[in-house]
Amino acid sequence: MLQSLDPIVNLAKRRGFIFPDSEIYGGMANSWDYGPLGVLLKNNLKREWWKFFVQGQSDMVGLDSAIIMNPRVWEASGHLENFTDPLVECRACHKRWRADHLLLRCPECAGELTSARQFNLMFKTHIGATEDQGAVAYLRPELAAGMFTNFKLIADTMRLRLPFGIAQQGKAFRNEITTGNFIFRTREFEIMEFEYFVHPRDWEKHFERWLGEIKRWWTEVIKADWSHFYSHEIPDGERAHYSKRTVDIEYYYPFGLKELQGIAYRTDFDLKRHMEASGQDLRYRDPVSGETYIPHVIEPTFGLDRLVLVTLLEHYTEVTGGRAADGESRHEKEIVLRLPKNLAPIQVAVLPLSKKEALQAVAQGIAAELRRDFMIQYDETGSIGKRYRRQDEIGTPYCVTIDFDSLEDKKVTVRDRDTMAQERVGSSELHGYLNDKLPNC
Repeated sequence: MLQSLDPIVNLAKRRGFIFPDSEIYGGMANSWDYGPLGVLLKNNLKREWWKFFVQGQSDMVGLDSAIIMNPRVWEASGHLENFTDPLVECRACHKRWRADHLLLRCPECAGELTSARQFNLMFKTHIGATEDQGAVAYLRPELAAGMFTNFKLIADTMRLRLPFGIAQQGKAFRNEITTGNFIFRTREFEIMEFEYFVHPRDWEKHFERWLGEIKRWWTEVIKADWSHFYSHEIPDGERAHYSKRTVDIEYYYPFGLKELQGIAYRTDFDLKRHMEASGQDLRYRDPVSGETYIPHVIEPTFGLDRLVLVTLLEHYTEVTGGRAADGESRHEKEIVLRLPKNLAPIQVAVLPLSKKEALQAVAQGIAAELRRDFMIQYDETGSIGKRYRRQDEIGTPYCVTIDFDSLEDKKVTVRDRDTMAQERVGSSELHGYLNDKLPNC
């Protein structure tokens, strides 16, 4: 495993995955923009997550709720009161830090720290033309609230019976005191999570079921090494105010063992609070037994940005020698991003051997035909060895090379990223060949 994030940060910027935000103005601390390849990777991860946890389940539906909600939602959920971190300030340099991450002195200048005070993490904004107290609203710090406030509407309109889940993907915002470690902790981020509503007596079996599905997601879809993960049972007194049981899935990052995602048993806390605050009946009535009760909730939460980071860490490899082509040095270090094929931003690279017009015409025609079903990158600059390495670095599974023999035998060379094996394939058979190699992409 990597001992530093530097190789990932460098690759991400150099190859168009992730850029520092507002770099032409000197950047903004811990803000990042996803570049062309980063957008494709994120979209692939979101698609696969949706297929696994929503499309692949018989009892899951989706939602896209508002970012700015009625502020009474956050009062009822306890966020105005409890969504805080302990804040300390250095008396010397005046930098602010999370108290639970420190010992006795400022990590920047070793100055003396103030006593801790609670700091609410929600971003405050105003609705309307005036900024008076009655116009105060908040950017959502999580997605769960929208799924609770829409619970009754979704259950009724979709005619759902318990147990069932509501899933959502989207942006959330937290005014974090301490950010850093690349995209690990930022103030603006994406979450993918679902609320799974169950009968109170059944929560334990459903908790264990989703805990198992989380492991299956990481090992079967992301192809991650489970020995790099650690399941941390959060003890009493350290869980969120709404949780009766929480398991954090932690990961051995280059900067230490830290949280990756979590699964929580929220009991009936949320629906009960929203019932009390809104005056609306959010109970569920079993159509068979006639029993009426407030459902309990299991909540698995995935941070998409951390998912991107771990996916890059899991599949980043460095190879010294043995991969170079056309006489180039076999002693320099080469980077191969061995992403699963269904996650790779670019699935097929089309590479004419030279810029000769005859080869360009054939290569551009092949690229246009493949582009209907695959994400394609066309590259005719540099030696073929350098172009292969560029594609290896961004995780492209297959390179299609058009050479002068292609003009005569109507065949192209397909190179496999991982094995470097090369196979001659007829141009007319190429689309079907790649369909077989790249299923469900």
